[in-house]
Amino acid sequence: MSESNEMTINLVVVGRTQTGKSAAGNSLLGSSDFESHCSPSSVTTCCSLGHSCRILGIIRRNGCELALRVRVLDTPSYPHTGLSKERVRDTVRSALAHHFGEEGLHLALLVLRADLPLCPDESHHTIQFIQELLGPTWKDFTAVLLTHADKAEEAGFSEEAYLHSASSTLLSLLSLVQHKYIFLDNQKSIIKEERATVLRKLLNFIRQNNYQVLLLKHNKE
Repeated sequence: MSESNEMTINLVVVGRTQTGKSAAGNSLLGSSDFESHCSPSSVTTCCSLGHSCRILGIIRRNGCELALRVRVLDTPSYPHTGLSKERVRDTVRSALAHHFGEEGLHLALLVLRADLPLCPDESHHTIQFIQELLGPTWKDFTAVLLTHADKAEEAGFSEEAYLHSASSTLLSLLSLVQHKYIFLDNQKSIIKEERATVLRKLLNFIRQNNYQVLLLKHNKE
């Protein structure tokens, strides 16, 4: 939280290479702060923080409209084509403590591709990585962002049909995070109305967690 007429939410995007983490961050910010393009290797090699402008028309509290500000920390992917797991983990931990150490983190967004199946090994390593980053309460502060939902839709899947056909691995992960998930259409996400819908869903997750934040301090092992 910030001033009485404003609310700031702090988010971090994490996920595998080419899942669309940086593009998702740009969609949430309504900007092009983060480098994002198709590449045979991992594009993001360091953490960077992006800030949105004041966003109106998204949230009201006690009958009054609040201006929303969004801060998104973009991170290197895990696994990474050029960095070890330990390097990625320590880099992200340090950046979380540096940028959100005082105000805390509202949500970590685990970015997965809706057009690719989630395999058990991938899910296991991803969950382990997030646990190492966020600690034992990671489930309360993690939501799943399913990118490339437009491709799933092109294949004839509505959100309901997609989840009905999803692997038990994905369904188990969604259950772990208390069914906090959002489908992100990569074609529509830049449209103002679509962005507002996604932000309202994120705010609802934060509200369900009683506006708690996760305080992170970087402790070198």
